[in-house]
Amino acid sequence: MSDLFAPEGGWRVRIMDMSGGAEDNIVEEIGGFPTLMQANAFARRYVRDSVELCRAPGANAKEVLDTWFAFGEDALVVDADEGGWRSATELGDFVDTRAGAEERDWRALDPRRDDSDEDDDA
Repeated sequence: MSDLFAPEGGWRVRIMDMSGGAEDNIVEEIGGFPTLMQANAFARRYVRDSVELCRAPGANAKEVLDTWFAFGEDALVVDADEGGWRSATELGDFVDTRAGAEERDWRALDPRRDDSDEDDDA
């Protein structure tokens, strides 16, 4: 899999509702990622944030994991095959260790964000 050529429209990340509340568990697909690396980083941060949102004060790793499977959201890069990030590879680490703000900041990588927001900060 090469980052040189993204699929038409860019790479897409599929967000899935672990609670089964959405049709086929799919909440949405976000397209327009120019590189596989960016799509993978977005998916990783999105899941990292979801795990942290499921972390109750004093909860142990098993309780966090159980809560994530009941209420969290998973993400995967569509059509990336083995080149795409998968939550299963890091989920154990996520529930064992709290994430910092940057590790959870999927919004910074979201291709849907309005670039004019950055201009307003200057």
